[in-house]
Amino acid sequence: MNKLTKWSLTAALAGFLFGFDTVVISGADQKLQELWNSTDIFHGSVVMAMALWGTVVGAIFGGFPTRKIGRKKTLLWIGIFYTLSAVGSALANDPFTFAAFRFLGGVGVGISGIAAPAYISEIAPAKNRGKLVGLYQFNLVTGILVAFLSNYFLNGLGENDWRYMMGIEALPAIIYTFLVLTIPESPRWLYLNNQQKEAEKVIRDAYSKKDSDELIAEIIQDKELNVNTESIFQKKYRFILMLAFLVAAFNQFSGINAFLYYAPRIFEAGGIGQSAALLNSVGIGLTNVIFTYIGISLIDKLGRKSLMYIGSIGYIISLTLISLSFILDWGGILLPIFLFLFIASHAIGQGAIIWVYISEIFPNHIRSYGQSFGVSTHWVLAAIIPSLIPFLFSWIGPGIVFGFFAFMMVLQLLFTHFIMPETKGVSLEDLSKKLIKN
Repeated sequence: MNKLTKWSLTAALAGFLFGFDTVVISGADQKLQELWNSTDIFHGSVVMAMALWGTVVGAIFGGFPTRKIGRKKTLLWIGIFYTLSAVGSALANDPFTFAAFRFLGGVGVGISGIAAPAYISEIAPAKNRGKLVGLYQFNLVTGILVAFLSNYFLNGLGENDWRYMMGIEALPAIIYTFLVLTIPESPRWLYLNNQQKEAEKVIRDAYSKKDSDELIAEIIQDKELNVNTESIFQKKYRFILMLAFLVAAFNQFSGINAFLYYAPRIFEAGGIGQSAALLNSVGIGLTNVIFTYIGISLIDKLGRKSLMYIGSIGYIISLTLISLSFILDWGGILLPIFLFLFIASHAIGQGAIIWVYISEIFPNHIRSYGQSFGVSTHWVLAAIIPSLIPFLFSWIGPGIVFGFFAFMMVLQLLFTHFIMPETKGVSLEDLSKKLIKN
């Protein structure tokens, strides 16, 4: 394993904690609602969604530390936030304390979606940037799988089993925090902050002499052409902002976070018992890992746009079938099959490309702020949509909800065909010139 892969994998472990933290709550979902006798609205919008609102805050403001103190130091703080959140939520004795510590973990999730992909995209060669940044998503879905497995095995360990479910996250969080200390700072960030000698040392330590010389020349030229004080909302960046917004928005309008947060509840609504629902959730996590691996293996060969075509078509088919299975009461074995197809479609398409795409389309000097815009869009919707699920399921039913998600994926398919440009194999500096020209 070369140095670039090691550094990328270490930064990508933030994705493991992201996935684990996001999904681990699903095992405690109904237990906590019964424990604190919460209404659907309070439970959905406070107990369950508070981590997501923390993620929104982290996503909105995460561009500032990522730009000001550096990618590495920001990644270090993320590990600290996850550790405190895991311990605090496990020890909480009321919904408000629980929600406060979940909020802190959410802040870590929101910032990690900016800092980790930015770091990896800035150290990765153009030819395999998609695969290396994709390690973040692969770790994310691995974290989801491990959280589902953890919930399954810890379920039933007494009335406080939810405390073990929430607290076990502290272990990987501590390991990740110490590993981040072993990686260097992003050379492109070092250049932006006039630390040229340190930046060149990192580049020459990881690249061949020829590649190092070419990369250094490109970064220096890009720095001379751009002004650090520019705003992402200038007219010339409008097209790039639109791309980030639409990719992020469609990701959530697929219903992916709504499903991951409430997977056991959705299975039970389809007529599957609690134990089988938790076991099916593990199957969902495994499917997610397998198809994410396929997606990141193909992303630098087929390109981002091709994977979006595959994923969009799979979304439309699977979400339509899920909707019909609830409306027509098919239930039984069919619902899990359709949900597995939905997860596979997400993993090979949106799941594989979102963090890669948003991290590579912005110029170096505004990347962290541009990512903050795209990631914030993602997480605002990821907070709103899951928080409404318990209410919407009881009001209009799962069939109508999944039917709406299917319609949104038709719109995503049209976006992919008519608007989305391909980005594979192009250096970050050349890519930003091309997109600004558009």
